[in-house]
Amino acid sequence: MWTLALRGGARVAVVAAEWRDAFGVVTRGRVQLELRDGEPGPVLGRGAGFWLRGTGVRALRNPGRGTARVRVVTPQGQDRRMPFDAPVRELPSEGGTT
Repeated sequence: MWTLALRGGARVAVVAAEWRDAFGVVTRGRVQLELRDGEPGPVLGRGAGFWLRGTGVRALRNPGRGTARVRVVTPQGQDRRMPFDAPVRELPSEGGTT
């Protein structure tokens, strides 16, 4: 398991291989799915779970001001690179830095 932390207004690209068998649960704030055509998708609130495999979602975005968190569960023993080098990492708002 790992946690994705998105600061208010932040956006992170979804790399399909990194989310292949991952299941996410919003544990804080809200997360909006950005669809493959760039259009805004549904906004998921606290407690919402989601799979991204095969959906074509191209990014996750925090539409709020506070930090949103997504707990990500992957199968045990899965040998693949995770998208972030630490269990929790704050991501900057677009155009910002950490």
